[in-house]
Amino acid sequence: MPKASNTTASQQGVALYTRVSSGDQTVENQLRALREYGDRAGWSIVADFTDHAVSGTREKRPGLDALMAEARRRKFDLIAVAALDRLGRNLRHLVTLLDELQHLGVGLVSLREALDLTSPIGRAMYALVGVLAEVERAWIVERTHAGLRRARAQGKRLGRPPAILDTLRLRHLLASGASYRAAARALKVSDATVRRALGSDPTLRRSPRARDPSR
Repeated sequence: MPKASNTTASQQGVALYTRVSSGDQTVENQLRALREYGDRAGWSIVADFTDHAVSGTREKRPGLDALMAEARRRKFDLIAVAALDRLGRNLRHLVTLLDELQHLGVGLVSLREALDLTSPIGRAMYALVGVLAEVERAWIVERTHAGLRRARAQGKRLGRPPAILDTLRLRHLLASGASYRAAARALKVSDATVRRALGSDPTLRRSPRARDPSR
């Protein structure tokens, strides 16, 4: 737990954020720890925000959204949480939140990690969290590439399945004077699918009244 400081904290407005994942849990222990710490630090607690029975993996949460909206209006100077995983369990999302708070000039204190972004050590820890997020992203990219390579080696087809084109109906549409683009819309396929069909079957291009889409 970070050492309580009353140097500038007593002049700061502080918002508390608490969260529990299930309906049978309570945020009371988190609030008690935060308020006791705030009393020692001389905080002026101006608001508290709670997400009850909401997973930390969800980036959109009513309490968190309200907290960040008030932070953007600079309604307080500091946010306090009992632990970083109360803010989020997704490292990328957590780093995004910390980045925004840094830009807003809003501090963050997390009791369990002894993290205080208003202190030099806290800012260094924040930089470390950012590095870990980059590592996590690199691992995700590598796992994705490895999965694609494995799928190709096993002969699996990647990407969207090819569109099924009714060439008989295409021939009738072109013969009736429809442009290539209009025919593609009628058949609910892309212009590229029609062009590929025309390229592979020259007889379609020789339909008596077929028109190029540029005409």
